[in-house]
Amino acid sequence: MTARPSVPSTTAATLAWVAQDAPPQSRVCRLQGEWSARGLARQPDTNLPAATQHITLDASATTLDTSGALLLARSMARWQAAGATVDASGLTDAQRQLLDLVRQRALSMPPSARSLGLLGDIGRATLTALDELRALLAFVGELVWRGGPLLLQPWRIRWREVIHEIDAAGLRAIGIIGLLSFLIGMVMAYQAGATLATYGANILIVNLVSIITLRELGPLLTAILVAGRTGSSYTAQIGTMQITEEVDALRALGLSPFDMLVLPKVIALVITLPLLALFADVMGLVGGGVVAAMGYGVPFSEYAARIPQVVGLQTLMLGLVKAPVFAIVIALVGCMQGLRVKGSAAAVGRATTVSVVQAIFLVIVIDASFSVLYNLLHL
Repeated sequence: MTARPSVPSTTAATLAWVAQDAPPQSRVCRLQGEWSARGLARQPDTNLPAATQHITLDASATTLDTSGALLLARSMARWQAAGATVDASGLTDAQRQLLDLVRQRALSMPPSARSLGLLGDIGRATLTALDELRALLAFVGELVWRGGPLLLQPWRIRWREVIHEIDAAGLRAIGIIGLLSFLIGMVMAYQAGATLATYGANILIVNLVSIITLRELGPLLTAILVAGRTGSSYTAQIGTMQITEEVDALRALGLSPFDMLVLPKVIALVITLPLLALFADVMGLVGGGVVAAMGYGVPFSEYAARIPQVVGLQTLMLGLVKAPVFAIVIALVGCMQGLRVKGSAAAVGRATTVSVVQAIFLVIVIDASFSVLYNLLHL
């Protein structure tokens, strides 16, 4: 039985510098105590003594774990940057292997994994946004490449799945969209009436509510609600299938996940969103009419009769033409984020959050782009 020297349960890590005669200006750096998470509760002074050009490490009398190896690796990098050479022959084989692993993994991280300051963070965020845009454009390209031939052969489309998605994204969303559109119409009428009533122009409530609802608010509000409700469900559904390897099973069977999962959702939303936007327009006008009749003395019959005089079919179509574009963006973003899920179930939640934020952001950007375009075309 071999006797082992007794050591304290926890000994603070320290460094001892021992001068050598040959070669000149060389020192032995002797690691003492426990170079571990416990021993490094108070970090030792690792500053390099003046005029030291050569360092020989000696860790034969210490224990070294990942925390100690990380501190030693950072100290060695600082010493070498100061012009000193470091000889690690005094470490055991196990200690050298651990030190090499830490230097490879912790000190050789890509720039994206290290903090680069404010400008670096801005640059990283910009590159991330451009990468997301590139991925979305690639997804649009795949939609055109795979969806185009199907439009010429509609019997190959999975219509049963399309009808199911129409029911989930359209019929079940009518209640919430109708209620919120009605309330937004009431709010607009109240805000407009409060100002117009001071000039005796209560009848102009019809103008304001009709134009804003049909051109902007109806389609935009519908798209935002659908992005939060339906786009997130697409991401969660496909992301869960990624985690459970159902998407991989489709590929193993020779079936395209894009054809099976993405195209039916895109087709269903392109059909559903314009209809929901039209319904939101009607409910918004009704909400404004209720407030105009009850609060500002504009009879509902007069309110309804004036709407065709204020807005025409062109105004309605300028709003509805944006709905299919919104639908494609929402469906593609939701499906793309779902297909990119990897790892654990927590990744599904993160992807769902990213999906909703991106979809709503893109919907607002596209709506603003349409407004600029309409202004340039004098529509």
